[in-house]
Amino acid sequence: MDWLVKVGGSLFPEDAAELCRALVGTSSMVVCGGGVLANTLRNYDAKFHFSDTANHKSAIMCMDILGTLVADRVEGAEAVQSLEDAKKLVDVGKLPVLLPSKLLEYLDPLEHSWRVTSDSISFYISDLLKAKLLIATDVDGIYTREPSMDGAKLIKNISAKKLLNFGETSVDEFLPELLLQHKSQCYIVNGKHPERVLSLIEGKSVLHTLIGGY
Repeated sequence: MDWLVKVGGSLFPEDAAELCRALVGTSSMVVCGGGVLANTLRNYDAKFHFSDTANHKSAIMCMDILGTLVADRVEGAEAVQSLEDAKKLVDVGKLPVLLPSKLLEYLDPLEHSWRVTSDSISFYISDLLKAKLLIATDVDGIYTREPSMDGAKLIKNISAKKLLNFGETSVDEFLPELLLQHKSQCYIVNGKHPERVLSLIEGKSVLHTLIGGY
C-alpha cells in the first residue's frame, strides 16, 4: 500500500464519495475526517467541558461514522477496522476505508486534546503502513493567509517548523510536530478535484502544498 488519503470532513458527503470512487483500484487506503460531527462535539465541549479522553474517543468515533457512510456510497470501497484487512482489499483492487477507533483504542499513541485531529491520526497510521500521506481538503493547500482574503497565495513547499508559527491552517496544530519528530512529509491537495489527487499519486505536477519535516 503506497498512499493513505485522508479525506477531510469538509468534503462529506458527495465530494468525499466522488474522490473515493476515483481512488478505487489504486494502492491507497482512505481515512475520513470527523467533519461537522466532530465540530459539533467540540462546540458541546466548550459549553460542558468533557474530559480530554472522552472528547478524543468521541471525535475518533465521528471518523468511524463518516467513514462508514462514505464507504456505503462507493462501489468498490469497503469499511475495515484493521490494517491487515485493508491490505487484503488493496490486493484485490478494492478501496479500504479505515474506521480507526478500534486500532487507536488498542494503540492510543497520541495526546488527548483538540490539537490532535484526524490529520495527526492519519499521519500516525500512514507511518505504521510506511505509506505516503495525502490530505484532501476543500482548498488547494496552505496559503500565506486565509484563502478567502485578498492577496492570499498558495505555498507550494513549506517546512513543518515554519508551519508551527502559522496558527490555524487547513491542517491540525499537532501535525507539524509529528512530521518533525518522524522526519517525514505530507501533501495537501484539493479533494474537490479528484483528478488532482490521482495526478499527484501518479507523480505528476499538480496544485498542492508539500509540508516537509526535515
